[in-house]
Amino acid sequence: MNEMLAERTLSVSPKPVRLGFLGVGWIGRHRMQAILDTGVAEAVAIADPSPEMAAEAKKLAPDAILAESLDELLTCDIDGIVIATPSAQHAAQSIKALEARVAVFCQKPLGRTAREAAAVVHRAREANRLLGVDLSYRHTASMNRIREVMRTEELGKIFAADLVFHNAYGPDKPWFYDKNLSGGGCLMDLGVHLIDMALWSLDFPTIASVSGHLMAGGRPIALDDHQVEDYGVASLTLDNGTVIRLACSWRLQAGCEAIIEASFYGTGGGISMHNVEGSFYDFMVQRFHGTSREVLIRPPDDWGGRAAADWVRKLAAGEAYDPACDRLVNVAEVIDRIYAVSARPRTGPDHTAA
Repeated sequence: MNEMLAERTLSVSPKPVRLGFLGVGWIGRHRMQAILDTGVAEAVAIADPSPEMAAEAKKLAPDAILAESLDELLTCDIDGIVIATPSAQHAAQSIKALEARVAVFCQKPLGRTAREAAAVVHRAREANRLLGVDLSYRHTASMNRIREVMRTEELGKIFAADLVFHNAYGPDKPWFYDKNLSGGGCLMDLGVHLIDMALWSLDFPTIASVSGHLMAGGRPIALDDHQVEDYGVASLTLDNGTVIRLACSWRLQAGCEAIIEASFYGTGGGISMHNVEGSFYDFMVQRFHGTSREVLIRPPDDWGGRAAADWVRKLAAGEAYDPACDRLVNVAEVIDRIYAVSARPRTGPDHTAA
């Protein structure tokens, strides 16, 4: 909570930050609105392959020009660019913008692999430009409260964490199901949030071992499959013995629209965030003492565009490369490790051992 307050009170330039927006589907337009609502930025140019999407975005910024490509956006004398395109394009587009000395705010994942993510971070460091990624749950009041409580050590030693993100729906765009374009399925789409929440809350500890199991259509995914997973579980064991368990899915028969939880258990108590009545947006935080519980946070909390808004405020305040971006690579490395240990050789028509 204190970090969120600090970001809101940054000293900003009286001159609006000039931004380009690349990809303005629903997510892109939502982040665009959140950024414009800060009052510290203006939309100079918009680019999207869909004329309909570009026209919708232009309603938010009537004076913005419609560009044909990233190259054209980068000729528009912009200070920063907001990228909300298919995952396969994130790394290359971010690198191109950073090489043009333009700050970047990118949708997750920053790259389909740790190698791609590391290349973007390297370019941001070299160019000394602000890089942000839309790991939005870091910016909820709920996760900030959890992190704050754990840092006080009142929960004792944290020895276990359980994080879940089950989405009763699946993505509605075909590229999500093409591994070359998406990099993966629900682990890449939803699990990235769980991994980031866990590691960020625990100050990015060293991970000793990783195990995992990925499935598609109720069957284990084989090594030579081109399918993306719609269900995944993983376990991370830290150097200090703490165990983090993760589970995520698309189209799970869960009895509600979503199940989103992040629970941390210590020797002196526990703390948990969970969504309310299947909501994607409303969260409650409770602290546990034995068999009793205490509510710390209730909804509402308008957090959806907060990561983008905080990035543009930092940009308006003149901030450049943030060394904390190195941690983006740590998250990508965990995803790589889960995919590596989850791949199974094909041993029969149903991909299972005889």
